Amino acid sequence: MLGLFQFLVDAVVILSALIVAAIGIGYLIVIGRFFYDQLRGVRDSEAPATPDGDLPRVLLQIPVFNEPLVTEQSLRCVALLDWPKEKLRIQLLDDSTDETSARADAVAAELRVGGAVIDHVRRADRSGFKAGACAHGLTITDEPFVAMLDADFRPPPNWLRRTVPLFLTDDRVGFVQSRCEFQNFEKNWLTRAQGLVQDGHYLVEQRSRAHAGWLFQFNGTGGIWRRATIDDAGGWSDYSLCEDLDLTVRAALNGWHGLFVSEPPIPGQVPEGIRDFRRQQRRWSNGFVQVAQRTVLPIWRSPWSLTRRVMAISLIAHQVFFPTAAIGFIAFVLGGLLHGSLAPYADVLEIIGAMTALVALGITLPPYLALKRGTIVDYMKTVASIPPLMIYLAFANGAKILQTLRGRKSTFKRTPKLDHEAAAPIDAKVE
Repeated sequence: MLGLFQFLVDAVVILSALIVAAIGIGYLIVIGRFFYDQLRGVRDSEAPATPDGDLPRVLLQIPVFNEPLVTEQSLRCVALLDWPKEKLRIQLLDDSTDETSARADAVAAELRVGGAVIDHVRRADRSGFKAGACAHGLTITDEPFVAMLDADFRPPPNWLRRTVPLFLTDDRVGFVQSRCEFQNFEKNWLTRAQGLVQDGHYLVEQRSRAHAGWLFQFNGTGGIWRRATIDDAGGWSDYSLCEDLDLTVRAALNGWHGLFVSEPPIPGQVPEGIRDFRRQQRRWSNGFVQVAQRTVLPIWRSPWSLTRRVMAISLIAHQVFFPTAAIGFIAFVLGGLLHGSLAPYADVLEIIGAMTALVALGITLPPYLALKRGTIVDYMKTVASIPPLMIYLAFANGAKILQTLRGRKSTFKRTPKLDHEAAAPIDAKVE
């Protein structure tokens, strides 16, 4: 009986290692594509110079919930965007139940005096949460392009000039996603780790996927949609906690594609406490799983090339890493106790360790150097904190992800925003 149990534990260790390795290979392919693009000197698409008279009308949606000062700062910031005021409608989608609404009303009235077009939209309830608010906002306007910002993001004045004209160059561009920065990333060890990972996500993963023509996600903020794309894909859906990824996949399956631009970056915030960080990561993980359950088969059956299908599935299914890592770690410890040593797992440890190092360095070091984030010593301290942080998330969120896979519904829990003043635009340029 003991022998059978040991065999099962070993099988779980090997299976977990294979799944983690498959996820790692997906990242290594992206990293390889990044260096390939760097060698070729690939650049982001350039927006054509467009006279004001030819610029299209834009709707800018800002969904908020109980974040008064952050909302005030957001409205004041977007009112400074360099876009003809008569062609920019700012839509504050306000589901708040506190003083946010009254304070936003006062700021909106002040900004309207200066010529800003601001609609303060209130709903009777929060049905559908962010997706429901965005869908409702679209029913009361008809602008052909829809920009989106979370309340803590502060775009520089030239943001729309750099992005919206790109739609005029290709009528199958469904969305344009900008790179996001995080103004509070130097606050503590946790924000530094998040900043390191997020820089890699945008500058290596998102950018490389976009240049390769593979599926990459709209991040829910710092981007612009073509309204026709949203309508063609069936509109916003609230079944998932990652409504942005869901719409991205449905649009791609209908033949639309996105563009990614590195400059200018859009400064926002990352959670500064472990509880808020865990909550945010849990929402994203569960949302990805919900989207994967509905879209993996449609993607696999699509007429896309095999490479494009595999890379799309690697994007939407990678959150399975967390429950797999948790289960594998437990099995690994049990196996070590049963065998009396870790020697039987030496090869597995070497492979997973090497792959972890390659992925961590390949994703995080290039943007750290390109954006001049700090010294190599500081980098090594921060990157060393990432593997244990991922293991923490594996145990903190793994069980919830498995529950989602079994059909458990989750409630949207907003990540609290801090009342920081808007950060100055980052000067670092990316070639």
